Amino acid sequence: MGLLKKLDDHLEEYLLIGLLSTAVVLIATQVFMRYVMSSSLSWTEEMARFLFIWLVYIGISYGIKMKRHIKIDAALILLPEKGKKIVWIIADLLFIVFCYFVIKQGMMLVIDLYNYGQTSPALGIPMAYVYLAAPLGLSLAVIRLIQSIIQSIRDFNKSEPQDDEIEASF
Repeated sequence: MGLLKKLDDHLEEYLLIGLLSTAVVLIATQVFMRYVMSSSLSWTEEMARFLFIWLVYIGISYGIKMKRHIKIDAALILLPEKGKKIVWIIADLLFIVFCYFVIKQGMMLVIDLYNYGQTSPALGIPMAYVYLAAPLGLSLAVIRLIQSIIQSIRDFNKSEPQDDEIEASF
């Protein structure tokens, strides 16, 4: 149970740290090779680009988990606290619907790319693995959205934390 809890709490962080660290090493290697050794590696730039794609989609899930994803809240100022919570739940449900369509279309694209056998020019890896970032990242986002909705429903009748309580949580 401890491993599952740790993964639930930190999965995106572990993935993002690994992906970003690898991308930084690859880009630094490319810079070193290009400017110091006067030679260039063809595959490092392509791999860094693919890692960045994965970073973006895993980052969406992380943003949801940390409640830092972009939502327009100008109209929410006018609503009472319970009204705000209802709007947040509806927004999360709409985001799940959006994710569903992206996951569905993304998986169809991944399957097509896998069946066609398209590979990347420098690395020669199947492009299906690169495009798999969208459905997997948004599937993880759906899990985080469901967790957010459940937490919002549990907190529905609780009072809002005061400003000093919010600051203490950071």
